Amino acid sequence: MKQPWIHKAKTDFTFIIGPSFFVLGIIFLFQDYITEIENKYSFYTWLFLIVFIDVAHVYATLFKTYFVADEFKKDKKRLLLLPTICFAIGIILFSFGSLVFWSFLAYVAVFHFIRQQYGFMRLYARNEEKAKCSVAIDNLAIYASTGYPMLYWFFSSERKFNWFVENEFIRFQNTFLLETLFWLYILILLIYIGYTIYKSLKDKFFNIPKNAIVLGTALSWYFGIVYFNDDLIFTLLNVVSHGIPYMALVYFREIENKPNINSGVFRMLKSYNTIFIYILILLVIAFTEEFLWEVLVWNENFSIATFDFSSWQILIVPLLSVPQFTHYLLDGFIWKSHKSPIKSS
Repeated sequence: MKQPWIHKAKTDFTFIIGPSFFVLGIIFLFQDYITEIENKYSFYTWLFLIVFIDVAHVYATLFKTYFVADEFKKDKKRLLLLPTICFAIGIILFSFGSLVFWSFLAYVAVFHFIRQQYGFMRLYARNEEKAKCSVAIDNLAIYASTGYPMLYWFFSSERKFNWFVENEFIRFQNTFLLETLFWLYILILLIYIGYTIYKSLKDKFFNIPKNAIVLGTALSWYFGIVYFNDDLIFTLLNVVSHGIPYMALVYFREIENKPNINSGVFRMLKSYNTIFIYILILLVIAFTEEFLWEVLVWNENFSIATFDFSSWQILIVPLLSVPQFTHYLLDGFIWKSHKSPIKSS
């Protein structure tokens, strides 16, 4: 059996599997300087991590949906209706207070982040025999790798980081529950390791990318949320491990894998350095959105004091959140129905 790479071994390890391990390595090498970096270079860490990775990856979805004429025609009703629904839900939630709005969006974001790791794991397991026991153990492992750190967040002492804003999650400390969850977490991972060894010996095949994605997920979520209690470390592991693999997946499957698409943005991509234009488009859109957030809402890195937008927040915040909210919901549909081939090598 061949290894089930999404693209190629080298690119998968660099852009999909590798970011978690790379960031962890950087953190352990430079952990003594994390606070200094966070204090002295906060603007640049915000620009690189939040704008150029986190916000940018949201717009990669455009290259699977709105920028593809055939895909847009096929799913036009959903693609037009969903942003409208997201905007309406946002206004309703924000009318109960900004914390209600951000809390709801945080829970949806967590679910989306967890499901992305599940999706990568299932992609790398696509050629394996679909025995119920095997699938169940794989699923338990990926959900334990992501679920336990989040439950630790909910039931432990206060963390020094947020997903979006302070007090967004319902939390209460419970030491007994934490201990129980920890041993359940360890038990699930041990079952996964034991079953993987048994299956590899039985089939005489070790699925490198699937097991690497499970390991990378477990390490990045555990160290980012449980082991370290640091805002920059959490952001590094959370954003890089999620955003870069997603942007890479879209590029490999929707742009490089479909060279014959000849409409709109894709015609421009074919005319120049494809990956450069792809990244440039994402960065420009992401910076534009984040600039609007800064000017109209946050006023932390940029500020224009000529007009007070506070009375318009009930419209501005839900509107600026539409791309992000739509990405969270839409992502569950577009990959599930996706049929383009992936080669194994």
